[in-house]
Amino acid sequence: MTALEFSVVDIMVDPYAVTPNLVVKLKISESTGTPVRALAVRAQVRIEPHRRPYSASEEDALLDLFGRRERWSSTLRTFLWMECSTVVQGFSGVTVADLPMPCTYDVAVTASKYMHALQDGTVPVVVLLSGTVFTDGSRGFSVEQIPWDRSASYEMPVATWKHMIETHYPGSGWVRLDHDTIAELTRFKATHGYTDLESTVGALLAGIEVPQ
Repeated sequence: MTALEFSVVDIMVDPYAVTPNLVVKLKISESTGTPVRALAVRAQVRIEPHRRPYSASEEDALLDLFGRRERWSSTLRTFLWMECSTVVQGFSGVTVADLPMPCTYDVAVTASKYMHALQDGTVPVVVLLSGTVFTDGSRGFSVEQIPWDRSASYEMPVATWKHMIETHYPGSGWVRLDHDTIAELTRFKATHGYTDLESTVGALLAGIEVPQ
């Protein structure tokens, strides 16, 4: 039997990814001396918002997610960020593996909305691990499961998220709308002579009265 422990060394931006991507540097330790031939890791990454303080401006930005501060004792709960996986090559003792985390800037997604609201500090995350361990057996490979209670906590700098988003969406972002809404917005833009959708949305938000 193997005895595996996990810890997060770092969470960093993948500079070569075509789409927004973070990479967890996952340290894996095996304490019995059993050589691990391969490791199929599944991870559930969760955000623990109750583990950090928030400024007044961050409170306003988080209103849609958690309500006002007086409600936070019941609303500031751990929530799922994403599920991801990787295959780790064989090792003995200790290794550091890359766990890719494909991200999105779609602010309809809870995690993205949360990240967008933060100004500085860290994002408290916990990585819950599961998967399959392959070792040598009397008849070839031996297979065991990673214990269900393996996890690793980490304080990811908000700056890491902002750097990733700025790399892929410099000075901008995007909002997902359904087809009917896009059609209506485009029709409004053309009817009232706006040059682009950004100025159209800006006018609607500002409540500008459109000349007839």
